[in-house]
Amino acid sequence: MAYYKQPCDSYFVESHDDHEMRFREEIKEREAHVKRQTQLAIAEDLSQLAIYEYGDCIQQHMEDMEGKTLPDVAAIDIQTEIQWFMRPYLLDFLIEAHSAFALLPETLFLTINLLDRYCSRRVVYKKHYQLVGCCALLVAAKYGDRKDRVPTIKELKAMCCALYDDDMFTQMEWHVLQTVDWLVGHPTVDNFLQLALDHLPYDPEVEHMACFISEIAMFHKEFVSIRPSDMARSSLALARFILGRAQASDNEWAAKYEHKTLYGLSQQLHRPSSILSRKYSTAHLSRVSITLEDFLTRQASIIRCYAPPTPPAETCTESRKQPNSNNMPVTPTKPYFVTHLNNGCLTPPITPTNQEYIAGSTTCMGMGGFSRPLTPTSMTSQPSNHQYGASCSLPPISQIAPMF
Repeated sequence: MAYYKQPCDSYFVESHDDHEMRFREEIKEREAHVKRQTQLAIAEDLSQLAIYEYGDCIQQHMEDMEGKTLPDVAAIDIQTEIQWFMRPYLLDFLIEAHSAFALLPETLFLTINLLDRYCSRRVVYKKHYQLVGCCALLVAAKYGDRKDRVPTIKELKAMCCALYDDDMFTQMEWHVLQTVDWLVGHPTVDNFLQLALDHLPYDPEVEHMACFISEIAMFHKEFVSIRPSDMARSSLALARFILGRAQASDNEWAAKYEHKTLYGLSQQLHRPSSILSRKYSTAHLSRVSITLEDFLTRQASIIRCYAPPTPPAETCTESRKQPNSNNMPVTPTKPYFVTHLNNGCLTPPITPTNQEYIAGSTTCMGMGGFSRPLTPTSMTSQPSNHQYGASCSLPPISQIAPMF
């Protein structure tokens, strides 16, 4: 007897219709992926065509714009409340916020540029320093990032621990735009890096290392007014040296870096921010912070190996040793005087007189009972008041008249 099998509406039971639906969804996802790759290929071809036709004009426009949108370090120096030692703390906060919202690399560079340009033209109070940084991040994300990743005011307020009201974010955003004259289009270091690496085979490690070095430079005052094009060329050359890649040829744009900027960057590699090092220690950024740390360790060991050895400290008192042979060349030293030996002519306690010499003899008896030669005297006669050692008798004390 055959029983009719009731259909089960349970969630954990799969039916044949579920397999067909899943198969259709996989087909749709595959087709969407193919279309997406086709669109990317077409966009890449159009980009290459635009670079081939308008590359020189684009590069010239970027170099003109970077000169118009550079901050002024001297103007930031005259700020009354904010100081340069506060900058690393704000940049660490902005880097963490940038990573939390998964924004583009160029958005971070544009954020720092807007922050510095605002501080170059407006007086910023210490209590509003973080607010200016958040609004600069908001403007930069709206300008160049994906719209679904732009942070909201509510999210920024939560990251600031509700220190500022919603209206303060809106007012500061408008104030930042007004201060920079609504000129937000600043060519960043990342834009110039893409321009230099566009015609070369893709090497993510070199690109990530160059970005890491450029972000290290953002923390230091001496690189604030450096042009992004010069910063991109110098960081790219330094990244290639660290990774052992071939440098650009002399006729390429990337080879026209400033040696002073390159040297300055190399001096700041040993002290990156801990937040920045943790960011670039991830796999999708090629772990370049670990690579840089290993490189610096190897360089330090090489320097220690080739450094001249330090001479050992010599003791102040050294024991004098008598030479074993009279033929050995030794440094002349003053001989020792031993009390029980007669060594040399001792100086008598008083000046000897003629009575101590034996008549008709040229020697005198000294200490120890041995003869010594006479002290030579001048043969010429001298006046009586200049004769040394002449006998002189004084009258008795009773015959001397009192002075008072």
